Amino acid sequence: MSYRVLSVQRPDRYAVKVDEYVHYQRHGYLVVRSLVSQDEVEELKQHAMDLFYGRKVVPGMEPPPPEATEEQLMKRFSRVHMLHRVDAMSERFLLHPRILDVLEVLIGPDVLALQTMLFYNPPGRGGQGWHQDAYYITTYPDTLIGAWLALDDADEENGCLWVAPGSNAEPIYPDPHPQRGYVHSDGAFADIGAVENVSHLDDAVNTLAPIARKYAWVSVPVQAGDVVFFQGHLLHRSYPNRTRDRWRRAFVSHYCNARSWVPWNHGIPYEGDCANYQHILARGTTHLPFAKPKFGTPCAALEPPPVLGLQAPTRMMGGMGSNSEMQSVQEKVSAFDPDDKTWRSKKASADG
Repeated sequence: MSYRVLSVQRPDRYAVKVDEYVHYQRHGYLVVRSLVSQDEVEELKQHAMDLFYGRKVVPGMEPPPPEATEEQLMKRFSRVHMLHRVDAMSERFLLHPRILDVLEVLIGPDVLALQTMLFYNPPGRGGQGWHQDAYYITTYPDTLIGAWLALDDADEENGCLWVAPGSNAEPIYPDPHPQRGYVHSDGAFADIGAVENVSHLDDAVNTLAPIARKYAWVSVPVQAGDVVFFQGHLLHRSYPNRTRDRWRRAFVSHYCNARSWVPWNHGIPYEGDCANYQHILARGTTHLPFAKPKFGTPCAALEPPPVLGLQAPTRMMGGMGSNSEMQSVQEKVSAFDPDDKTWRSKKASADG
């Protein structure tokens, strides 16, 4: 039988609409409103602030000094990476079933969970200049996608996302001093130029900015619980939070198709040529190694692998007889006879 993945049906499953799929493919991003419930958003946001203020501590994250002021706390950091490897709550939201429902359609059916980032962006802080996520995270084939879960309402005042719709058609612009592989073969482009200061807030020094100016930018205002999905080539950015009293917190995760080779582990050393064994199989299956969730969050990595048949599927084609009956290509093939310069039919054999 052929490889076929059946989506697991749940009462709360999110079913992607065809128009949503087309929008993502055409524009490079998709906003799914209220994908995560308000109760869950409040739970994750409270957990994030417990970490921020040191009321909870996870390995590798230093608690603040007891006498630290609010201003000092805000200067400590604006985001935290890879929390899912040390924090059960972050693993749970990385593997949130409704987020995976959408990913299963956009890049699936096999989904590998790679990264988490917790953004705080308090008043007066945050922001990131134009960049492409696949510049940082390389997958072969190139299947990277991000999922940006809003924990606060976000608009232009407090630092929502801005995207350049259609820029997902751009290649990944390389670093002039590459320290890692890129998604394109080196030397394959005739006219691609290297970029500098990627992610810098100042467009005068971030040389991706002229590429972004080829497109009409749009802001992506969202409400808490909305999720923005964006393709790995899409040029996007955010600006600092300009408000005095509103935070712009977000939980951002990255994924790829689980059959992609991933030589990336957030700068953490790994054995061999790829780091797939460090990343969690979220949906489907794969022929590559993968990790299980450290905190036991339900996902494909904890399920028995499906039993796949080895027999090739029977494909059908229209018969050439007068009755136009369908015939299996496993039973009959057409061959060119070099003697009489005509096509003739013969039984397929093991040696062709």
